[in-house]
Amino acid sequence: MSDVELLDNELDADLRATVRSFLAEHCSPGDVVKAYDGDSSLTPVLWKGLASELGLAGLLIPESYGGAGASAREAAVVLEELGRAVAPVPFLTSSVVATSVLLAGPTEAGAELLAGLASGDRTAALAVSLATTTVQPLEPVETEIRSVAGALEADTLLVPVAT
Repeated sequence: MSDVELLDNELDADLRATVRSFLAEHCSPGDVVKAYDGDSSLTPVLWKGLASELGLAGLLIPESYGGAGASAREAAVVLEELGRAVAPVPFLTSSVVATSVLLAGPTEAGAELLAGLASGDRTAALAVSLATTTVQPLEPVETEIRSVAGALEADTLLVPVAT
């Protein structure tokens, strides 16, 4: 069993500093309060900057699909900083969850969507019950789902179906 390094390495520290600096400049606490009170003007601008300027939308997507090919470790660093700023962006739902599902079973349509997700031009959300766990394979939706995390920001909903 190999040792797991839990402390930030130089790459992690640089990524953390970059994301933190960007958010400090573009995501003020006052803007966040407005966003969570219903003003949706911050999210698209902030997402475009994170996705295009910093290239974070495709962090977990392999380079062959136009992404960065990074690991979950780098995604965790980004998620920590987004959480720290309470940034209202679809990174978790689109760049982590939806991306992971698409990468688990790539298809021709999935490859096209992955390229769009990598560039930040597209966003996606996974339509599953909140009771769904990551331990079991996704099951087809057999019930009414009343709430989908990230659906408001998503232009694509991924819905598990029986084939």
